[in-house]
Amino acid sequence: MHFNLIDRVLERTDTQILTLKHVSSAEEYLQDHFPSFPVLPGVMMLEAMTQAGRLFLDPDNTAELPWVLTQARALKYGAFVRPGASIRVTMTKHKDNDDGSVDFKGDVRLVEPDADMDNLPVACSGRITLRPLSIGAAV
Repeated sequence: MHFNLIDRVLERTDTQILTLKHVSSAEEYLQDHFPSFPVLPGVMMLEAMTQAGRLFLDPDNTAELPWVLTQARALKYGAFVRPGASIRVTMTKHKDNDDGSVDFKGDVRLVEPDADMDNLPVACSGRITLRPLSIGAAV
């Protein structure tokens, strides 16, 4: 099953992408996480960062092989993201690696109705590495 965790690209530069995802109560993964207190699972915030990084690297989805997550480091989780809120995902390119992979710094902010846009709580932050999928590579 594929989850689309980017509703809109708000901004894109040579070093950064800023995306937005509205979290609806209709999201299938919220039904079990948790039934009496639904929140966006942390792994879905990591997936949102991964998808934003992919979109930064391949905005037109034309790459021969897809970019895959190879490493996640220093992940920290803060605010709960409940249905009705949105997440603003900022991915900043940190460096290109010799092996063809790319390092990013990620920041996921909680956007609730009437939020102070200059002081949004951190929902997740960390660093990820993406690389092109290697077909036939040893696992």
